[in-house]
Formats: sequence, structure tokens, C-alpha cells
Amino acid sequence: MNNYKIFCLDNSELVQYEAYSKGYRSDIYVLLNGEYYHLYFYNINRLGQDFDCELKDYGYFSVEPNLILVKEVKVEFIEKTVQMLISDSYFDRIKPVQIPSLHLDQLKDLI
Repeated sequence: MNNYKIFCLDNSELVQYEAYSKGYRSDIYVLLNGEYYHLYFYNINRLGQDFDCELKDYGYFSVEPNLILVKEVKVEFIEKTVQMLISDSYFDRIKPVQIPSLHLDQLKDLI
């Protein structure tokens, strides 16, 4: 498997608990082959809530780019899912993001 690293902006126990409770995490970055990819992890319940709210408020729902559905928004599910996405060549089909060097220092190892 390719060399990769998974990063986040904060990996404290509080942030992990909040991500699990809220059903989403939007601060996940994967470094693969020298490129960074920004992923959004949701569980199906949170996605449904967001869908209902936005449909009611705006009349449509626009999905975040690179949104990944997982059973639970926990580190172990994120790690396993990223490994499977790499195996499925998912990152070949999405665009990498540019992270200003100033912000690279803010990234923390997820694992």
C-alpha cells in the first residue's frame, strides 16, 4: 500500500468525542504521494439531519466535496476507511488541496 499519513487540526479526546457525538468531522487531511486531500466524514444520521435542515431552509442540499459516510465518526473508522479508499484508487479521482505552509504547522497526526 502507498505511504500515507492522516492528519487533523486537533486530535484531543474532546474533539474525538464531539465528532462521534455530532456525527461529522471536517478537519481530516490525507497526505498521499506528496499531495494533501481534505475529507469530510459523516454518519448517515447527521447527513440526514443536514439534508432536512438545508432542504427546509434553502430548498436544496449541496453535499460537501469528498464527503465520506462511515458507520461511526471515530478514529478507527476513519483510519480503516482511508486505507480502503487508497486500495480503491479513490484519491486518483479527486483533487488535492493546497495548504498554505503557514497552516501545515497546525496539522496533527490523527494516528
